[in-house]
This record gives sequence, C-alpha cells and structure tokens, in this order.
Amino acid sequence: MQPRYARARQSKTARYDTETVEAILDAGLVGHVGFIDADRPMVMPMAYARVGGTIYLHGASKTRIAGLDRVPVCMTVTILTGIVAARSGFHHSMNHRTAIVHGTARLVDGPEADAALDAIVDHLLPARSKEIRAMTAQERKATGVVAIEIEHASAKVRTGPPNDDATDIEGGSWGGVLPIATGLGGGVEDAYTPRGLPEPASLSAARRKFAQ
Repeated sequence: MQPRYARARQSKTARYDTETVEAILDAGLVGHVGFIDADRPMVMPMAYARVGGTIYLHGASKTRIAGLDRVPVCMTVTILTGIVAARSGFHHSMNHRTAIVHGTARLVDGPEADAALDAIVDHLLPARSKEIRAMTAQERKATGVVAIEIEHASAKVRTGPPNDDATDIEGGSWGGVLPIATGLGGGVEDAYTPRGLPEPASLSAARRKFAQ
C-alpha cells in the first residue's frame, strides 16, 4: 500500500502501476531530484538511467548529489504534451505524463558504478557507451554515482480538452489544446570532427527513442 506521501491528491489522473511509471522514466531526459541538505530543501536537475527497479545518478564526486548516502530522496520526471487552453483561468492546465519516485539514496562503487555510468550515457544516446573510449581511472575517481532503489512510485497523466463549466462553453469562445511536440534534430559536429564523417548510430537511436 502506498504511504500517504506517495499518493496523488487528484485520483482522476493518478496511476500506480509499474508499467506506466517505468514508461515515463524511460521516455524522460531529465529527472528533478529533491532532498534535504543542511536543513534546506534542494531540487537538482539530473541525467539519469533506470535499470530494473533502480535509478542511477552521477555527478562530480564533491557535489551534493554524489554525497547522498542513506538519505530519503524524491525524483520527478515530467513529459509535457500540451497546453490546455480553457475558457476560464481556473480551468487552464497542462497535458502531461509525470512519474514521481520515492526511495533512499546509496553510494555506489566498483563494477555496479561502472555499469551505472554506461547506463546513464546509453539512456540519453542508446548504445553510445560502445562508441566511445572507456573512462580513465582519474575520471572515475572524480565521478560519484548514487543509486535510488524505487520504494514507492506513482504517475500522473492528463490528456484531452479543458474541463470547462457548461456556462462558459455556452459563451461560444475558443477552447482546446495547444500540442507540445518534442524532437531531436540532426547532429551538429564540432570543429574537430573529420569532414564528411557520418553521425554515429546512437544519435538516430536517440531520435527514435525520444520522438513524441
């Protein structure tokens, strides 16, 4: 059973099934991670990867994120799909898919950390870790890896037109949805890429993965 803090207030948009939550996590690019540091709430945007029931994060070894261990955290991933234009300010909204994950952070090292770092790269650009060189010992030392075991998760999903009052609809004004489309463009090579070299397969794989 979901604890009170992990239950959505609006039951009409709430989802608690694992399939919905994982689909949103796998389709997202940025997770906003919340935690308490020095008695203050902090929220950090992070690249991430999901491997089974675990979320992996990474950062410079001296950052707040990399220092989280046995600390409760919450991560939210939101995918916007439309601005809902209602006939009153009260009923304006957003169409979206949102996953909210609660868990306890733990520091990761050794082979699990190496696999986690590859997974984070591959979440953004599928199979990219196989196209690039391995991390050096110095780079690995400078990078902290944190795992969040998913203890409780929920999703909020809103679709469709505005929920206008009947009297507002009778007024004859415009109402509906302004769709939000997210897509990745073609790769823009830097000054050091050999001229004429085709973009790697991971870029087209990312375009397919994150198309919406």
